Amino acid sequence: MVAYQVIGKPTPRVEGAEKVTGRARYTADVAKPGTLWGKTLHSPYAHARIKRIDVAAARAVPGVHAVLTGADVAGQLYGTTVRDLPVLAHDRVRFVGERVAAVAAVDEDTAQQALELIEVEYEELPAVFDPLEAMQPSAPILHPDFNSYDGVISGPPPGGPMGFMMGVRALAAPSNAYTRSSRARGDIEKAFADADLVVEHVYRTQRQHQGYLEPQTCLVEIDSAGRVQVWAGTKTPHATRNALALAVGLTSEDILVNHAYIGGDFGGKGMAACLPICYHLAKATGRPVLMVNEYLEELLAGNPRHATVVRLKSGLKRDGTMTAHEVEFIVDCGAYAAFKPFAAIFGPDQAAGPYRVPNTLISSAHVYTNTIPGGYMRGPGEAQGIFALESHIDELARELRMDPVEFRRRNLVEEGDETAFGTRFEEVRAKETLQAALTAAGYDRPKAPNVGRGVAVGERPAGGGEGSAAVTLRPDGRVVVGTPIYDQGTGVYTLLRQVVAEELQLPIERVEIEVWNTDAVANDSGVAGSWATRLNTGAAHDAALAARKEMLHFAAERLGWPEEQLNLRGDEIWRRDIEERLRWRDLLSRTGENVTGRAQYFAGMFEAPHITSFAAQVAEVEVDPETGEVKLLGLTTAHDVGRVINPIGHQGQINGGVIMGVGYALMEEMTVEEGRVTSLSLGDYKLPTIRDIPPLTTVVLESDVGQGPYNIKAIGELPVSPVAAAIANAVEDATGVRIRDLPITAEKVYRALREK
Repeated sequence: MVAYQVIGKPTPRVEGAEKVTGRARYTADVAKPGTLWGKTLHSPYAHARIKRIDVAAARAVPGVHAVLTGADVAGQLYGTTVRDLPVLAHDRVRFVGERVAAVAAVDEDTAQQALELIEVEYEELPAVFDPLEAMQPSAPILHPDFNSYDGVISGPPPGGPMGFMMGVRALAAPSNAYTRSSRARGDIEKAFADADLVVEHVYRTQRQHQGYLEPQTCLVEIDSAGRVQVWAGTKTPHATRNALALAVGLTSEDILVNHAYIGGDFGGKGMAACLPICYHLAKATGRPVLMVNEYLEELLAGNPRHATVVRLKSGLKRDGTMTAHEVEFIVDCGAYAAFKPFAAIFGPDQAAGPYRVPNTLISSAHVYTNTIPGGYMRGPGEAQGIFALESHIDELARELRMDPVEFRRRNLVEEGDETAFGTRFEEVRAKETLQAALTAAGYDRPKAPNVGRGVAVGERPAGGGEGSAAVTLRPDGRVVVGTPIYDQGTGVYTLLRQVVAEELQLPIERVEIEVWNTDAVANDSGVAGSWATRLNTGAAHDAALAARKEMLHFAAERLGWPEEQLNLRGDEIWRRDIEERLRWRDLLSRTGENVTGRAQYFAGMFEAPHITSFAAQVAEVEVDPETGEVKLLGLTTAHDVGRVINPIGHQGQINGGVIMGVGYALMEEMTVEEGRVTSLSLGDYKLPTIRDIPPLTTVVLESDVGQGPYNIKAIGELPVSPVAAAIANAVEDATGVRIRDLPITAEKVYRALREK
């Protein structure tokens, strides 16, 4: 592998001191004179017509500056791709928690007092809470005007694995299943008919909240020039600006999104539901307005990971060869599609997986229900798909009385193979990664009674998009990296410093970060989809090379030196032909000028990737046969990673992802009864604590195979996804009972043991 001086070395976070000392400025810390507090009123009904709203008493409360209802913003719809979410509910509400009115007041208590005085008369309508029931002909249609929404386009759906990213298609007839897709390979019917064994199971996954520390927060000020100034906890500021503009009838140029630190995201803050409401309150009052969700609102009306129903059917030969695999992937969208880029999530392909199966049928549907709308969460759809598939793989092996590891070895793709979802990857390391996890976990060691071990495998390519950066050399010797990235906690700023220090051969302490607002570049993809490192190290690399080139051109012009004889190493410009050297900072000091190199970096977003990263995980559990309690004794995770830029940040991504996967597997669940979320506090909604985390073992398999100038691979999302299946497989290994719906609670295991 290539030897680097800075790349690959453990490097502390550049913003770490600001965050731990409290100097970092988050949205709620932005102090604007005269700021008012905004709050919203939520619907108590899952599906109802709004017959009357009386806000007179609320407006009369001293200190209240504005009260808005759906009538004030009628016709304004919000969303990232499909704009189907009313800024405030107008004619009807579609889920418990939908926002129906908003107040701006001098403080939070006054705003809350006013909300309590708003009278709303509802007429309840038939509701549907289960996606399978919502697909039935008798189900009430939640969005009869779906085809009229912006973002819905006419024409047949495009084919291929990335087809859903090309737009949401108009429906031939009203339906709650607003997207349907189906892709076939080979002859699935013949393959099932010829199989020695056909196995079919259904798996269900629950809603999971992202669990960030900072709730969704936004601040809007309309300045003296009439421009909308926005601060929000968003990692995709350009997309946020564009969505707000479309919702409220402005142009993107009318809005400026300013940088603020983000207190965690995990996919949940790509679009703040309160932002257009905040804008309208600021417009109505002529004052800045701040809105901060309570955690009750986060759980009642956020945008959690989707619940899914996944049906898998596989055909096998007696020797363990998979010959056919069918996926039916049903996504409970909730009441609106607004929070999802592309209005859909990945997952169907992950429910087919990196296995060699010649005949496949992969179908999916996203379905409206009268429940809390789903959004993106770390590994959106992939956590659901991999849980179903890797649980199913173990069940297939056990049907054949074959060791689950051996079954995987026989069917995992190798170099030159096509996956079950139709992609041919390059430099395939699936089996190597699996073996590394097994060895590190001591998978074959003897086990105590009631102890089980389970394995799960997954893969995840880095996403694509557009990144930008600028590198400026200054007369005082500083190097400043300009970036449009609003880092949500993944450590991108540190990576940028490492790249520029490496390429300019300077100490990393000399490199500083300057975060731009949305005026600096026309567009940027932000941070999402495991693309942050891929895009932004590429942009920083190219900007550093551009800055070096500009500096040499500047020196040639000012000194009369031949540019082809010049090189830049660290602090010095070196003229090779006469061995003369000059510090570039001294040259810049003479003229008082800066030298800047800029770069835009593009990586294909709509192309099926051919480089991916594999992960294999081994869970070890102990199950109490009397109570069903599952104790996680250890978890080993192995990753095929390409080049690691910063081992500290890389390991942090793995540890954080694994812990999130443990919560998904064993305890986290947004419980919903008749459409109402009932786990409305962090006392009821159980996040993992340090007591729930077992010893974690990580194996990192580096190589020179990857993407971009440093051959990197994705790490942000994949550590989450195989955890739940590994634990479910370990529970079956320990007890002989299979739990097919998450989370795997003591109650479920206890009931399964009693039934057994």
